[in-house]
Amino acid sequence: MNDFKTIRFSVDNQVATLTLDNPSKRNALDPAMRVEVAQVITQIRRDPSIRALILTGANGHFCSGGDLKNIATVGLDNQGWRQRLQDLHLWLQDLLTLDRPVIAAVDGAAAGAGFSLALAADFVLATPRARFCMSFLKVGLVPDCGAFYTLPRIVGVQRAKELMLSARDVQGPEALQLGLVMELHEPEALMARAQALAASFVNASPTAVSLIKRTFAGWGGELASSLENEANAQALAMGTQEHKTAVNRFLNKEPLPFQWPVNE
Repeated sequence: MNDFKTIRFSVDNQVATLTLDNPSKRNALDPAMRVEVAQVITQIRRDPSIRALILTGANGHFCSGGDLKNIATVGLDNQGWRQRLQDLHLWLQDLLTLDRPVIAAVDGAAAGAGFSLALAADFVLATPRARFCMSFLKVGLVPDCGAFYTLPRIVGVQRAKELMLSARDVQGPEALQLGLVMELHEPEALMARAQALAASFVNASPTAVSLIKRTFAGWGGELASSLENEANAQALAMGTQEHKTAVNRFLNKEPLPFQWPVNE
């Protein structure tokens, strides 16, 4: 049995459940969690008996994004940040191209990289209180974890630009309207619905499921080039003074420099 520190992983009746579980950081994708998630994705890919994956978060949140405290103190240069993104992309690409259905069950915050992680799923189920936010611009960064690849394909280019450039919150009902979410369920019913959906694939043809997913992911070259461009852009953004100032203000609980204007 794996001794994970930031996640929980289980397999029941050929359905795997990966739960982000780091309450002190609202399930932020810190270095330890990225390593553990990568281990689980590799394990799932190597186990053909697993027929579906549920991705969710504990403690009332899905994932709050990157660990800004770690980002502020790690001290990487441009090449270091680029390599860090490329390391993340190894398991992210494995998740995006997984030949089995992936179901994200989202309650609470899915912010920054957490929002991007939810978009890597085939089906997103959420609660009315779920909150999605492409929060990167608030701290002087560009979206990552594959968002430039996934988000426009779900909501279209113009809406994707608006969500990235506004860094605004999208609540569960609007997320359903925009197509970010397939279904809304009350918190107490969310996991039961995700489990039922995942269980339905246990008796499906694994070959047909794999072929359907592979055909949808036929833009393989596009995915690779998109992730490469993302790593280059984020590495540059990490070195800017605007990013450093915004992170310091965030950690000091001060208002951030960038704010999307409210409707008058």
